[in-house]
Amino acid sequence: MSDSKKRTGLIFFPAFDWAISPTHPEREERLLYTQDQVFEEGLLDLDNIIEFKPGLATTEDINRIHICVPDAHSVITQSHLISAGGAITAAEKVMQKEVDNAFALVRPPGHHAMRIVHGARGFCNINIEAIMIEYIRHTYGHKRVAIVDTDCHHGDGSQDIFWHDPDTLFISIHQDGRTLYPGSGFSDEFGGPNALGYTINVPLPPGTSDEGFLFTLDNLILPILDEFKPDLVINSAGQDNHYSDPLTDMSFSAQGYALLNDRLAPDIAVLEGGYSIESALPYVNVGIILAMAGIDYSHVTEPDYRPETIRQTPQTSRHIEQQVAAIYDLWKGRAPRRAALVKGKEWLHRDRGIFYDTDMISEHQEETVRICDECGGLITIASEASTGNRIFAVIVPGRGCPACRKKGEEIFETTGKGSYQYIYFQDRDRDIFLVK
Repeated sequence: MSDSKKRTGLIFFPAFDWAISPTHPEREERLLYTQDQVFEEGLLDLDNIIEFKPGLATTEDINRIHICVPDAHSVITQSHLISAGGAITAAEKVMQKEVDNAFALVRPPGHHAMRIVHGARGFCNINIEAIMIEYIRHTYGHKRVAIVDTDCHHGDGSQDIFWHDPDTLFISIHQDGRTLYPGSGFSDEFGGPNALGYTINVPLPPGTSDEGFLFTLDNLILPILDEFKPDLVINSAGQDNHYSDPLTDMSFSAQGYALLNDRLAPDIAVLEGGYSIESALPYVNVGIILAMAGIDYSHVTEPDYRPETIRQTPQTSRHIEQQVAAIYDLWKGRAPRRAALVKGKEWLHRDRGIFYDTDMISEHQEETVRICDECGGLITIASEASTGNRIFAVIVPGRGCPACRKKGEEIFETTGKGSYQYIYFQDRDRDIFLVK
């Protein structure tokens, strides 16, 4: 492990006033046991581990990244603003060099929340990492950002938000979507036409243990990060790959999580899922904190940890090795694949059905993106939800080129309401959010 100590910031927000139900896996106890373990281990007595209070995100922060229907206040609570604000606080402490890295242990989580938000899906209302990333860019200037999502569930919301963004590398390592919600995250989900290759999905078979996760990290994720050269690495730190998690079927351990974060060396980690409240989260979180702080974590093990009982099969190892090699080949061949995809085209379209499993809402989207060699491309989205809401959104991307911006402004001005209740215009660079 790393032998140099780092200043690590911690932000806790258990969200006492928010739970889907009193017995739901996503409830405040998820963090209370971790806080107890942190205190018991005396981590906050160490001079290089510093706790900060979470700030409060604003609706402007949300509107920079989301189109909430009909507006942000309709889909969030105060706890969501504090959770996103905790992630922003972690980013501020790193960007202002008060600490070397930071871990936002906050809830509610966010990585299933997509660009358009009609309600909650996968326990997520707004995407706190995406809000944090756009806050960084708005406040500190353009940054190339890599997100490594280690939640057991595919980070489909983060993927959707950054699908067309060549300045954001999104890597999700998760349990195979054929066996787990949300049923997506396959290797051919590779990014939009102007950002092809900057979405990387690694679906792992059930039963994958430390060996498989670390092999994927060393042989795929770290080499791609070396080539992408991000200014910031964000760990979307879901912990439900743990062998004791009640919602999943993987075999990762606290030691594995610590090793992964030691090698990944994220600038910022933000808690996502993880529902083994007593058996896993306190040990996993302490291991991650120690790894980020450059402190020995070899003693951090679960009381029932028996490596021989969770070891992956040889067949699983072979499958992962073959898959890693194939995905790396996809990454290497991204430029010619993109050229073939966009040749002779001015616009590309995709129709999608999206299900909000938490709020039981169905949505149909028609998305159009302008092919552009200068930026991520102008996006328009027509969205209709089973709630009866029909909306149209015009989105100018970050670092949008003049041609995409001009076209977007024209479309917004000339689109009449017709059957739409709301028409939105979002320009990230100029921090403009309009509704008519």
